[in-house]
Formats: sequence, C-alpha cells, structure tokens
Amino acid sequence: MRHLPAEPPDFFHRGPTPLTRLAFFGLVSVVLLFADTRYRYLEPLRQVAAVVLYPLQQAAQIPGAALAQVGAHFAAQRALVDENAQLKRKLVEQGAAAQGFASERQENERLRALLDLKGGAAAGATMVEVLYSGRDPFTQKLFVGKGEEGVVKPGAAVIDAEGVVGQVTRVYPHMAEVTLITDKDHAVPVKVERSGVRSVLFGAGTGNLPQLRFMAPNADIEIGDTLVTSGIDGTYPPGLAVARVASLERDTGQVFARITARPLAGVDRGRYLMVLGETASPPPRPEEPAETDAARKPGRGKARRP
Repeated sequence: MRHLPAEPPDFFHRGPTPLTRLAFFGLVSVVLLFADTRYRYLEPLRQVAAVVLYPLQQAAQIPGAALAQVGAHFAAQRALVDENAQLKRKLVEQGAAAQGFASERQENERLRALLDLKGGAAAGATMVEVLYSGRDPFTQKLFVGKGEEGVVKPGAAVIDAEGVVGQVTRVYPHMAEVTLITDKDHAVPVKVERSGVRSVLFGAGTGNLPQLRFMAPNADIEIGDTLVTSGIDGTYPPGLAVARVASLERDTGQVFARITARPLAGVDRGRYLMVLGETASPPPRPEEPAETDAARKPGRGKARRP
C-alpha cells in the first residue's frame, strides 16, 4: 500500500507566513501614506482612478436614485389625495353657508334700503317682519309681526324699498294682516308720474297683473310709465312708487283702454317691510248744492206760514 507524502506539493506552498505578509504590507502602506502626504506623488494616480471609476459610481447610484424618485412620487400623490379629501370635507361643511350667502347679501341690501327709507319717512313708521303668506289661494295676503314698537293700525300703508306693497286690513294681538295690491278686492289711487293723469289701480287676483280700469283710449299713458300714489284717498302718501305699465291696448271701438301694470315692490318676496304711520287726513268734503237747497226749502216754507 502506497503512502501519501508528508510534505505538500509545490503548488500548495504558501510562501511567507501571514505575520510576515502583514508586516510587509503594513510597512508599504505607511511608506506610501507618508510619501503621498508629504510629496503628493499619488495625486495623478488618484485623479486617473477617479475618472475611470466615475461611470461605475454613477451606474451604482442609478437604482437608489430611481427608488428615491419613485418613493417621492407616491408620497406626493398620497399627500395630494389627503389634501383633496380634506378640502372636500371643508367644502361640504361650508356648503350651506356658501349657498345662503347670495340671499343673505340681498336681504342685507333690502334692510339697508329700508333703514334709509325709514330715516326719511314720517314719524310712526314701523319695520315689521313677514311671518307667512295667507292660506287662501284666492286672496293675496301676508301676515307680519308688529315690530319693536308694536303700534300697527288697520288701514296703514305697507311699503318696502321699491314701492307700495299693500295695506294693513286686520290687526291681531301679536301680528297683522296685510292685503297686497295684487288682491282682487284692493284698489290704489295712482297717477302717471310722467303726465300726471290720475286713475285707480285694481288688483286682479292670483297670477294676474293689476289693471288700470276706466281709462280712455286716448289717455296720455305709455308702456313703461311709472305709476305713483296720488294721495287723494288719505291712506297712501303721495309720490310712492306703485307699478310700471306693462301692456296697453287702445281699441277705438271700446269705451276704455285695457292697461296692465307690474308692481315695483316685492309683493312676493322680501322678508322685512315697513308700515307707515298715520297721514294727515284731508279736509271734509263740502256739501253738494242740491243738499244745501233741500236743507233751505223747509226753512223757507216754515217762514211763510205765519
């Protein structure tokens, strides 16, 4: 039986011992460090190595840069999604207030106009709030509060910033009934602001425009003329805007012209109105000549009897 040799072959000779190698390479490193630090001998070699290794460095950084960019993209997208959801929640929370902003602004403008109007109105004017409309579909009525002053009397004129709304017809303990100028049983003495022609504006009921009745076909009135109160009834002060002529039909074959007018006041809108105080009552109507003669005749007969 052949025995293996005790010594390894030449291929497996290790050379110097590890400790010798460590000492040799340590000494070489120290010498190179000293020479590079002292005399900068290795600076060209370092620059060449940097130029050669730069593409490898960039290639090594590509995966990390790509991952960082992808992470930043998804992080920004997530932030946008969260911000969008937060803005939607705020929009929903503020939706009711935003929807009512326009109407509140219009109501504030009407209130400001009413306050300015109250400053120039006669003493006793009262601002009231509309509570609700009448339930009867065949009448045009509103129910209003009695205001802070609480002094609302039947027959008082009711106006807003644009013109005449109606007249107080009934007064209750905590509210008052207002008949609108569009009611079929209501009439307002008016005159044409341009020409001064007097007439009476009659309400025509639900869904119809008030009418100027008993106007001659050749009356001095045109479409677009403004009708104001004439003041001859003692209820409405003179000069209040009432309506604007909307249609005019002159038929020579008819006795009277057919004229409709559109109210200027907010008879079907507005939350606050103004009730005017008492106006100066007109002087008493003089006696007719016939009544005077009839009153004198019995006196004369009695004087002749004796």
